[in-house]
Amino acid sequence: MRRFFLISSFLTLFAIGSSAQWKPAGDKIKTDWASQINPANVLPEYPRPIMERSDWKNLNGLWNYAVINKGEHLPAEFEGQILVPFAIESSLSGVGKRINENQELVYQRSFEIPSAWKGKQVLLHFGAVDWKTDVWVNDVKVGSHTGGFTPFSFDITAALSGKGNNQLVVKVWDPTDKGPQPRGKQVSNPEGIWYTPVSGIWQTVWMEPVAGKHIKNLRITPDIDRNLLTVKAELNSACPSDFVEVNVYDGNQLVATGKSINAEPVEVSMPRNAKLWSPDSPFLYTLKVTLKSGGKVVDKVDSYAAMRKYSTRRDADGIVRLELNNEALFQFGPLDQGWWPDGLYTAPTDEALLYDVQKTKDFGFNMIRKHIKVEPARWYTHCDRLGIIVWQDMPSGDRNPEWQNRRYFDGTELKRSAESEAYYHKEWKEIMDCLYSYPCIGTWVPFNEAWGQFKTVEIAEWTKQYDPTRLVNPASGGNHYTCGDMLDLHNYPQPEMYLYDAQRATVLGEYGGIGLVLKDHIWEPNRNWGYVQFNSSKEVTDEYVKYADMLYQMIKRGFSAAVYTQTTDVEVEVNGLMTYDRKVIKLDEKRVKEINTRICNSLKK
Repeated sequence: MRRFFLISSFLTLFAIGSSAQWKPAGDKIKTDWASQINPANVLPEYPRPIMERSDWKNLNGLWNYAVINKGEHLPAEFEGQILVPFAIESSLSGVGKRINENQELVYQRSFEIPSAWKGKQVLLHFGAVDWKTDVWVNDVKVGSHTGGFTPFSFDITAALSGKGNNQLVVKVWDPTDKGPQPRGKQVSNPEGIWYTPVSGIWQTVWMEPVAGKHIKNLRITPDIDRNLLTVKAELNSACPSDFVEVNVYDGNQLVATGKSINAEPVEVSMPRNAKLWSPDSPFLYTLKVTLKSGGKVVDKVDSYAAMRKYSTRRDADGIVRLELNNEALFQFGPLDQGWWPDGLYTAPTDEALLYDVQKTKDFGFNMIRKHIKVEPARWYTHCDRLGIIVWQDMPSGDRNPEWQNRRYFDGTELKRSAESEAYYHKEWKEIMDCLYSYPCIGTWVPFNEAWGQFKTVEIAEWTKQYDPTRLVNPASGGNHYTCGDMLDLHNYPQPEMYLYDAQRATVLGEYGGIGLVLKDHIWEPNRNWGYVQFNSSKEVTDEYVKYADMLYQMIKRGFSAAVYTQTTDVEVEVNGLMTYDRKVIKLDEKRVKEINTRICNSLKK
């Protein structure tokens, strides 16, 4: 390892002088944001706005990398540089290389600890790494993690050197579709609706200093019926005298406060005229959370919260409707896969990440179905701020049972191995935990179209029990079981209601897929497809409006929500409202917004 660190130190020094030589790999289409990337300042925004501290250090940028055979010792030499946090397969990594299940990816860089952090504990954070991660600091193993979609962190204080450079090494193994783990739409041989693998680090890597006793997580729960906001500050270690105070602000004005000891949640009585969050008025309260121990302030974090409620209720016609804040609301939005031609899972800039959410709002939608992917924390904050309800899918994985989407399932449910089930349960719980406090999350979706579906009733019931504040859509598109809060139908290309559930909300979880190929904005020249294809923007818009009119007529018959496929083209799929490079809006935006607004307002009094 000594030789390894001498060589890696040299490479790190070399990296400082060579950042100007970084360039995107390959010749695929790219977004305009790709040209704005500065390797010395990649995704510089604070990565976790739901729980923010003022002092932190970003570790994104050029790292050294090597691909080794699985199980080999860490390398003595590196192959070159990779731009973190872009996956090795992506153009923006500067590498654009595939790895397989028999290989591992090793990253290395050096870092210094600011002198102001002396006497503090240092946490090393990873936004997401796909899939199995092992981490060393100065040749000391500091932690490991499995799962490709959730954040994790390690206290690295004891491994740090007293002064000067520290060496960080990260090793990742990702079997993609050769393993049973959740992976979403990644496959070794992309085609049709299956896309390029994403291996390794794909979200921001960062550090922050904290006190020996600090806030680890915030679990924020609004209750508009009781006019209560509950804030559970989860601490890294607790004793009965720890004192947590929560102050709630409307702008700069303090409007409510609450305190607790004995590890109790803080219950804050909100003003009687508390402002409610909705797509029309996405109001967010500012939270300031303070931890005192031994009479001294040891930690402070900034956060935010919204007063809102998701529920269902039968309307005057006997139809079970989705409700927001105890009022019926037709939820309508696009299937959003969150893929980028240059960064794959990773948007090139925060401006790009925001763009898709803003355009969804501009199109007149009030919801997004985040399709079998989890986004970086900032994406959910963008949805909170703009007023977009999110249906959050669990990324799929493993084998698929028979799919029966036009009737309730009457076959034998798939059995997954104990290992596969454990991966699913661990990651689904982690996803729910890390997204719990975001006001925008309205529905949890454990399965999509029977992909890896197993123990549906049990998992739907566990999901509802673990988070009773959200709705549960047990399997979008089937297989259908009588559990959860909704029956979700898929039909392409036009809307169709071939099943109806009188006890739950009936929703159209996917429809549309209207394709249009725009020559200079496609991933590949020859394999492009949509569920139906047209040759002009007017034709596509006409078809969109025709389907939307059909959907509108079905609302009074029982549909309570709908999802249009999809926000953007993705690789060889050309059925997006926008091209994959986000350079062209393919439909007439004014006509789309007009019909979408009518649909979203269809159940309002």
